[in-house]
Amino acid sequence: MKITIIGRGNVGGALQRVLSAKGHDVDVLGSDGGDAAAADAVILAVPGGAVEDALRTVSGVEGKVLIDATNPLQGRPDGVESLSALAKSIASGPTARAFNTNFATLFEQAAEQGERPTMPICGDDEAVRVAEQLARESGYDPVVVGGLEHARALEDYVGGVMIPLVMERGPFFYRFDWPER
Repeated sequence: MKITIIGRGNVGGALQRVLSAKGHDVDVLGSDGGDAAAADAVILAVPGGAVEDALRTVSGVEGKVLIDATNPLQGRPDGVESLSALAKSIASGPTARAFNTNFATLFEQAAEQGERPTMPICGDDEAVRVAEQLARESGYDPVVVGGLEHARALEDYVGGVMIPLVMERGPFFYRFDWPER
């Protein structure tokens, strides 16, 4: 798959290494923008406050499958339900939220775990299918929590649960598991 990652930071860099190692053709764009027209999927991996600028400096994102890995650590713009909804309103394509509740510093170790760590995903069906595939290939067990209307809950989960835990104990893997029926 041809993937364009928008963002050269911790998340974008780790995803580039992991997905390239799985045989994907990965192009990474930074704040100078670029062209994503050849991509099958675009991953947005920028700080939450940079969503609009990042998407507006990259051509060829319109209508593409978009996977939003951002988090609103400094809040959301007024009137915005979620960063994923904002990203979708600009890119106008199927959108999923994924890779935002897992720690980039551990992305390259996920496949080495005895049991696959969980990656919650939500969004539009087409984008969710791509996000699930990439999550599995990256060593995660994707768990779909619904449509894009659940993106805000995943964003808030990071600030309300994940960040306090990582500040106390450091980056960690986690797993959702259900009892046998």
